[in-house]
Amino acid sequence: MPEAAVLCAPPAPVDLNEATRLLQRHYGLSGTLTPLGGERDANFLVQPADGGAPCMLKVSHPVESAVVADFQTQALLHLAATEPDLPVQRLLPTSSGAFAVVDTPVGDAPRVVRLFSYLDGLPLPKAPPTPGRAAHAGALLARLDAALAGLSHRAGELPLPWDLQRALGTRSLLAHVDDPARRALAQAALDRFADEALPVLRTLPRQPIHNDFNPSNLLVDPQAPERLVGILDFGDMVAAPRIVDLAVAASYHLDAQAPAESIAAFAGAYHAVTPLSMQERTLLPILVATRLAMVVAISGWRAAREPANAAYLLRNNGASWARLAALAALPANALDDALRHACP
Repeated sequence: MPEAAVLCAPPAPVDLNEATRLLQRHYGLSGTLTPLGGERDANFLVQPADGGAPCMLKVSHPVESAVVADFQTQALLHLAATEPDLPVQRLLPTSSGAFAVVDTPVGDAPRVVRLFSYLDGLPLPKAPPTPGRAAHAGALLARLDAALAGLSHRAGELPLPWDLQRALGTRSLLAHVDDPARRALAQAALDRFADEALPVLRTLPRQPIHNDFNPSNLLVDPQAPERLVGILDFGDMVAAPRIVDLAVAASYHLDAQAPAESIAAFAGAYHAVTPLSMQERTLLPILVATRLAMVVAISGWRAAREPANAAYLLRNNGASWARLAALAALPANALDDALRHACP
């Protein structure tokens, strides 16, 4: 997986003083900067000195090309123009009116610098469970995919390690799964993807998709936790059939205690906004299992390469294995039947 080099790159932090300089130089702003978490980029919460609204400074990782960063930039500008009610961050212009600029922090390679509006909300994993949230999430994803369908960008065709269309590239990574039964479970999911899904997937229309609609990238209203108020992190975008976006999202929102019901509820809410074809509905269970197999394969491989960071890299593995096993244990056609009723 040569495209996985970005996953292996060491962190590239930006000094607080350097971030302050970038903010002043390109945006004419000063204020209090607080480092925020991020898998690859260096992010800072900015509290402007003039009392203006808080915002977020993002300095991309040196291994991320300007073309890939521009894909995210153009997606957010496109959404602002075509679906302004979607709860996504807005890009704020530099002093010259640009929405991104390339700079070279001290002792570093060129990096893309952008300033975003700050979305306030409670990260979904910290929110109490609510009965209507899955439906709200499925409907919101359908709106997002419909809005992104009008965007075209050459970076969408670049190889990405988390691109489900390239799932077969993770087969060799399963060598890092020590448990033979688990390894066979993931291998079976990838085999079914190769035999039944990939040939059909290649025939479907493609469009930009978010590709990481997981709970950590969603914010809810603390006073009404069933209501989603933020969609974060467009860093894994790719061009793919929209059913891939639904499958990726459903894999994270799957309840291992009720796999068929939870996937059907999520897909049904999506279908109510943007109807799924019978072909898409048939592919969905296979693609959900494929995404889960990718998660355990890639995270296991990364943990083997970075043992000091293994606990963090494997933090979601237990849930992913449980979900994959729950899908495999379903009676034949149980999920297909649930989807047929949820997506008439």
